[in-house]
Amino acid sequence: MNDALELAMLEQEEDTQKGRFLTFVLSNELYGIEIKHVTEIIGIQPVTVVPELPEYIRGIINLRGKIIPVMDVRLRFKKPFREYNDRTCVIVIDINDVFLGLIVDSVSEVLSIPEAEIVEPPEMSRSGSKYIKGIGKVGNEVKLLLDCDKLLSDDEIDNLNIIQ
Repeated sequence: MNDALELAMLEQEEDTQKGRFLTFVLSNELYGIEIKHVTEIIGIQPVTVVPELPEYIRGIINLRGKIIPVMDVRLRFKKPFREYNDRTCVIVIDINDVFLGLIVDSVSEVLSIPEAEIVEPPEMSRSGSKYIKGIGKVGNEVKLLLDCDKLLSDDEIDNLNIIQ
């Protein structure tokens, strides 16, 4: 396949993913993550604890021979830990070729949210919402849209690269 055709196909794929979000639940809040970052969704797996990682990095899982660190998003957002159950899911995302599993209470659906329905988070809560890229308005609900690039700092990514 020639490079121009491959590039055109990639651009077309990105266009079809634009404005599409996988939504999930954390406590009673609704979140969204850009579908372009999501590689797969799996049920909760046995997690192997790795010493000296931050509390919110629960450890690693073996996904078909690939070692993937998993982050409990509740703990990352300073919410209380909740025991995992049959609704608990791991959303495997790819942030600049680093794979990370996000442990969430449950996954909802894939939604299209037009750019016109996405607003900036309020200024007053900027420090507490550094992981939020925008707020999507869907009917009478709001979805907090995550900024995948800010879930981990560069140092944290470097530390996780060591265990991958």
